Amino acid sequence: MPFALTLPDGRKLVLDAPLVMGIVNVTPDSFSDGGLLADAEAAVTHGERLAAEGAAILDIGGESTRPGHAAVDAGTEKARVLPVIAGLKGRTDTPISIDTYKAEVAEAALAAGAAIVNDVWGAQRDPRIAAVAARANAPIILMHNRDKAEASLDIFEEVLRFLERSIAIATEAGVPRSQIVVDPGIGFGKTARQNLDLIRRLDRLDALGCPILLGASRKSTLGLVTGRQVPAERLAASIAAHLYGASRGAAIIRAHDVAPHIDALKTWAAIEDLRKVNP
Repeated sequence: MPFALTLPDGRKLVLDAPLVMGIVNVTPDSFSDGGLLADAEAAVTHGERLAAEGAAILDIGGESTRPGHAAVDAGTEKARVLPVIAGLKGRTDTPISIDTYKAEVAEAALAAGAAIVNDVWGAQRDPRIAAVAARANAPIILMHNRDKAEASLDIFEEVLRFLERSIAIATEAGVPRSQIVVDPGIGFGKTARQNLDLIRRLDRLDALGCPILLGASRKSTLGLVTGRQVPAERLAASIAAHLYGASRGAAIIRAHDVAPHIDALKTWAAIEDLRKVNP
């Protein structure tokens, strides 16, 4: 049976094939788009376009998570994301996720119409966020994160232990395990080799019993592999990493460029279907 997430309004998000989550960064210092969507109306328009291209989820974030980013308070973050969530709710039925680690921001976003919580610190920076998701009957995405990379780490053991703690926090707060998605956190406190190895062996995370989200889109590791210094020029590398991840069980792909990912995943799925019928 495929995984299925139940949204607060009762709709089901069935993960029987990899879904694409479209990224809408409402920040002035995003690593990938340089703040092009810092204006709420521009962000809403962009989100509409991603939904039309086939995004199954729109991920709205109001604080950059790039290396060396400037932290913002909850009030600033809410001022950035709430108008975008409200605008998108009026223009598309595509479920919205709030990309935040702050319980206060998640609660306000869910009240404004978001349906999923996407926490880049796996409910370990602000554990109250798990109870916020539980009260709203919202799925929660728990991502592995570290303050800095350590090349000597057994990265899989580190990620597994971290996510086990995150899952325990969420379930103890009342989130059903069936409502939890895990994310290895590509690019967050890891070396380039560790990032690539996590993608290579992504199926090891199946041991957690939760659907897996993979977000390698435009990441610096892909720039090191390809020599592409401009993040927006890493589309081909992003698709390659995500297709490999899909072959290792990724249920959700978080991407900046939705339409090309949809086409790539459709083609990959068509070939896979033929392989299953005539191996």
